[in-house]
Amino acid sequence: MKQISILGCGWLGMPLAKQLLQNDYSVKGSTTTESKLELLQKEGISPFLISLKAKETPKETAAFLENSEILIITIPPGLRGNSGESFVEKIENFIPFIEKSSVKKVIFVSSTSVYADENQVVTEATHPKPETESGRQLLISENLLLNNKNFQTTILRFGGLIGKDRHPVKFLSGKDNIENPEAPINLIHQSDCIEIIEKVIEKDIWNVVFNAVAPFHPSRKEYYTNKAKELNLPLPQFNENQTSIGKRVDSDKLIQVLKYDFKNLG
Repeated sequence: MKQISILGCGWLGMPLAKQLLQNDYSVKGSTTTESKLELLQKEGISPFLISLKAKETPKETAAFLENSEILIITIPPGLRGNSGESFVEKIENFIPFIEKSSVKKVIFVSSTSVYADENQVVTEATHPKPETESGRQLLISENLLLNNKNFQTTILRFGGLIGKDRHPVKFLSGKDNIENPEAPINLIHQSDCIEIIEKVIEKDIWNVVFNAVAPFHPSRKEYYTNKAKELNLPLPQFNENQTSIGKRVDSDKLIQVLKYDFKNLG
């Protein structure tokens, strides 16, 4: 039975772990919350308490990676607070432990925030120009992993993450003067994220970067207005006098290479 380690069993990592277990993988999963260890154990996931640090190394790191061929990194940069630690430094500190382990293949969950928010169609050939600190640190972390010759890495640049318990319309509902009404949406459903990761593993596709966004790009105004009506929420009100700025993320490469058919278009 092949073993996979998932760094970050949160909103995406937890259901991913459960799906991989159903596909007869043995799964090790990490959490930063001690009270969650029992939940992971009950699901059949070998639990590890790991919180990445820039200078310290969690005691369980070596055991977490031991005997795993594949590592999936699903932790967000988490730069909203004032922790003073950079995401890049955390990844840099973690990489030597990957090098010393049995891990030969890494999947790194990144974001389309590595691209500039300009009126253009972006593909994997587009030069990334992140405009946020989170996007900047994700791009540096991508390159640290891709350029390491001790293991193979595939980067998945996911768009805005949605799921049955998570949708941006709930935040926008009832708000006024929302920017960029005509900008296209770039979203991906949790279920597609999980299946795409499974496809990468199944088809053994490594040393590649994929944009992962549903091929469905109505304007923000059209999409969120219709979604609010569908969910019986107060309608969002957009700033109609503003010139809209927004990229459209192209996922054709992923669709062709993985032979993938998106199941949920938002």
